[in-house]
Formats: sequence, structure tokens, C-alpha cells
Amino acid sequence: MTDITIFQAKKIITMNPSNPEGTHIAVREGRILGVGSLEDVAGWGAYELDDAFKDNVLIPGFVEAHGHIMEGAFWAFPYVGYFDRLGADGTMWKGCTSTGQVMDALKRVEAQMSDPDAMLLAWGLDPLYFPGERMSKVQLDQVSATRPIFVMHASGHMATVNSAMLQKCKITKDSGPGVVIGADGEPNGELHELSGMALAKEALGTLIQSLGTSDAIWHYGYSARNNGVTTISEMGAAQTDDDQVIETLKGVVNDDKFPARLVVTYSFGLSKLSVQEQAKRALALVASDSDKLRFAGVKFLSDGSNQGFTGQSLWPGYYKGEDQGQWNASPEQIKEGVLAFHCAGIQIHCHCNGNLAVEMFIDAVDNALQKSPRWDHRHTVDHCQTATQAQFRRIKALDMCVNLFANHIYFWGDQHRDLVFGPERAAGMNACATALRQGIPFSIHCDCNVTPLGGLLGMWSAVNRVTASGKVLGAHERISAYDALHAVTLGGAYLLKLDSEVGSLECGKRADFAVLAASPLEVDPIAIKDIPIWGTVVGGVIYANKAAGSNVQ
Repeated sequence: MTDITIFQAKKIITMNPSNPEGTHIAVREGRILGVGSLEDVAGWGAYELDDAFKDNVLIPGFVEAHGHIMEGAFWAFPYVGYFDRLGADGTMWKGCTSTGQVMDALKRVEAQMSDPDAMLLAWGLDPLYFPGERMSKVQLDQVSATRPIFVMHASGHMATVNSAMLQKCKITKDSGPGVVIGADGEPNGELHELSGMALAKEALGTLIQSLGTSDAIWHYGYSARNNGVTTISEMGAAQTDDDQVIETLKGVVNDDKFPARLVVTYSFGLSKLSVQEQAKRALALVASDSDKLRFAGVKFLSDGSNQGFTGQSLWPGYYKGEDQGQWNASPEQIKEGVLAFHCAGIQIHCHCNGNLAVEMFIDAVDNALQKSPRWDHRHTVDHCQTATQAQFRRIKALDMCVNLFANHIYFWGDQHRDLVFGPERAAGMNACATALRQGIPFSIHCDCNVTPLGGLLGMWSAVNRVTASGKVLGAHERISAYDALHAVTLGGAYLLKLDSEVGSLECGKRADFAVLAASPLEVDPIAIKDIPIWGTVVGGVIYANKAAGSNVQ
């Protein structure tokens, strides 16, 4: 028995420009010895040849640089989203394409609940797709007038509740920001952003606590395996001040059977500590790092959701629909926090959907750099959906990075064009080509579970920029398949400061790769998202997609 395995493939795409392709990859101790022909890599010593992938294409494992454990956690609750959705266990959940279908799905769940006092929690609601009056407490009261109901929207930035939930939580017209008031002057059941949803404390708390369970983390890993993702992230939604959550993360991710690496950022928005104490806590978490689990960086949550009209936008605001921009953390809080974490040497990721939020974060980073100059900080504008050309130039000047949400073009592009921003600004959303032209390091993310996890979907969205109605939105911001593949592999690794370890297949790096049926660089661009995925290899260990015949749970 040798300690070297050489995997044979039809083709290996390395994303290493000095050695771009091969047919064999040699692995020892979970790391790559070399990529090339069999002759090129056989010189390392006695080896075992594994030809199980001889008809497949190997690429670097996808790196999801802005994801959430919600991808694994929320499948414990009913899904009522618009699009069909594949669960972590391989179950295909049918979408609800009308308010009536949402109500029918919730009624079926409610009828099966034995405890009359239990809350009904569901997720994925996407009212922007339903014409006419938005779903409110009126419709949910028809599901149940007595059982409290809380339905999280697809964006994760708002929820709709019924009258029983409003009464249970004593939510009134005077409860503060985030409570939407109807024509009758009373709450209509929509709760916006953390300020509104937190009023339904027990419901939101149950959803947040689900992120710290071992089942949720395992299912996130399974979803990664099924979609060719070898490095996933928890971008600021987990309770990182909770020692029990940290221990659960360590116990699951460090298990040899867990099929991915996980990067967890510190959750600035969920902490009750002072800014300085939070920075100390974030630094202390690094002591729990392992090969597969990393605690790195901090996530700030600034504004809301563009499709929910709670993103913060510069003049002239939203195209159609009432401007409801809302801060989850004020510009003053962000400025103070950015300075503290920057001075502590911690990388900062900031959720910025609207371009006013982008401007605020750029200003905060500019202020921090003037007070404490620092190189290679890699502070990242996350989502960065509506940044202007001038803002991209400032981002470049400050050596910042961007993480673009290209999937939005498909899932909400039509709505952004027709309702949210209008044709010109919608065409410039998630501007991958602009980032390339400016020389800004960038990645493409899924923000799972907002959109499904998977690098192929992100690639497809950035290359084609096709909306759900089949229209091309912003042809001038399309990028090549190669540049898109770079963004979801080495680009993601760079934004997580892991590019010396993962993101490309080259000597010395970890043996993390995805096993595909075809090359995403050679198929018709419109077919990229439909390439079958056999599974992954993480640290030289094979994890087969359950649908590909694996007996792994």
C-alpha cells in the first residue's frame, strides 16, 4: 500500500496559469504533488492509480465565499418559495407560484401539526413574483386564526406573520421601525429587517438557533458535496458569541466524514458585546482553527434587500414602489466597527445591496485606512449589487475586493428591471465585467439559502446574464466562462484569504476538486448550470454525490 494516489481524468482544469491542464493529479497526505500527464507526476515514487474519474473532468472545488448554514438548517421547516428547490437530502421541493399555492402548502402543514399552540414556521416566500396585493396577515389568517405563523421571505430580510403572531408578540403600530402599517393604520403582517423580525422574538430565535445544530451543519456539508463545493462559508449568521455553537461546529466539521471545509466569520450584527470586545472575541476564535474549520474575518450587515425595497440606494431611489430603505446597522455604527476591526488586523466583509450602503462602507474603509494604513486587508463589499462606476474606481483605489451576487440576474432580474431599479441600473447590476476592467479581485457567490448553492449556477449567471423570462440583462457585463470559473474557485479563495491553500490545483495545495461530467469551459454557455456533478474530493478523500450512487448520508 503506497501513500501516493494518482487520480486519472479525461481532463483536469487547474486554474494555475503556468500549468493550465493535465490528465493526472498526484496526491499525498491530502495535498497535491503535481498535475500533468502520468509521466509528469509518476516520479514522486510508488503510487496507486485511481481511474474512477477517467471519463470525468476535474476542476478546483468551488469556493462559496458568501454562504450560510441556513442552506442546511432551513430544510427542517416547510419551503414555500417560487422556484423548485433541491434539498440537501436530494428531495426536489416544488415551488409555489401563486399566493394561493403558498396558502395551500401552509394549510397542509398546519393540518398535520398536533400541538395547537406550536408556531408554524416556513421560509422562501417571494411576493415580488405575485402580481397584485402583497401577501399579508389577511391571507395567513385564513391558514389559521389561532396558531402563530411566521413565514420568512426568500431574501431573509423580512417576514410575513398572521394576526395570532402579532398578538402573541404584542406587535402594534407603535412597535417601531420594521413594522409595516396597512391602509387601516394597523400592522399588516410584514416585518422588515432585524428591527421588525426581532419583535417576533421566539420565531426568529428558533430559526437562528437552528443554525447552531449539528443536523444543520451536516446538511450544509451534504449540499456542498452535491454541488461540487469544497469550501463553504458561514457569513455572519451563526451565534459566534455562543461557546456551545463553536463546539458544535468543531465537532461536525472536523469529523472525517464531513465533506467540506468551512470558514466562519464573526457575527457583528448578532453580538451584544462592545465593539472592542467583539474584535477580541473574533481574534480569540482563531485558536479553534483546524485544516477544515477556520474562524476568520467579521461580517457587517448594513442595509436590507433590494427586491424588498429595504436596500439603501442613492438618488433617485427605487424605480417603482415606495422607498423603504432601512439600515440594520447605522453608518455611525459601521464606521466605528470598521475602524476597530481594521485596527485589530481583522478582514471585514460588509453586506451592501444598495449603492448608498456601498458608499457608506467605502467611506468607512477610507477613514480606517487614513487612520491606520494597512496593506493586503482584502476588505470586501459583499453583494455589491448596484455599485456605480465611480464607486468601483474608489474600491480599486482602496485595494478593496467585491463579492458579486450574479444569481440575482436570473432570480430577480426581470423585477429589478421593471420595478426596482429600471432598465439602465438593472443592466449594470452585479457588474462582473466592470470588476475585471478595473482589476478588482472578485468572486461570485450564491448567498445560500437565498439562492441555491453551487458554482456552476453562479458561473452560468455571470456568463449569460439571462433572467427567468429568458431576456439578457446587461450584455456588456457578461464575462467569459474562464473568468467566471476563476471567480468561483480562486477568486473565492482569495476573498477568504485561503488562496495559498485552495482554489486552484497545483503543487503544495490541498487536494480539493470537483468531479464533473463535462468541462464548463467547453460546453455551450447556456448549458453550464446543467453539467452533472459526480461529487467532490476534499483533502484527497472522495465524497460522492448521493445521486451518483454514494452510500454516504
